Amino acid sequence: MREGGVSEDIIHAVVSHGYGITVECGVTLDVEPVHEMEKVLFAVDELTGLIWAAALMRPSGSVKDMELKSLKKKYKSKGFAAGCSREVIERGAVQLGWELEHLLTLTLQAMADCEDAIKQQNS
Repeated sequence: MREGGVSEDIIHAVVSHGYGITVECGVTLDVEPVHEMEKVLFAVDELTGLIWAAALMRPSGSVKDMELKSLKKKYKSKGFAAGCSREVIERGAVQLGWELEHLLTLTLQAMADCEDAIKQQNS
């Protein structure tokens, strides 16, 4: 990335979003998110996958009509979207100083607000 002229703050944000996660080669990423944007990226990376998986199970196939209560039920089900680490999501909320419910609420709303634009770009 440096060779491509990417600034150090962007490189740090990219690398830190995997903080504490062990990758396939057995290395644990140790660059900690510092800035709020980095912490948000860390917290929502796994969470957006879980929310989208829950949306795909809905008759509407949409996040727009999903209620927090429904998301919390899916979140608590360890068998649902098992590849989405609840531990990472919860660690992200702690790093931000937010309650988990606040993180879930904000992320759900943000995804609902931009769903049309994302679907339009992917069609």
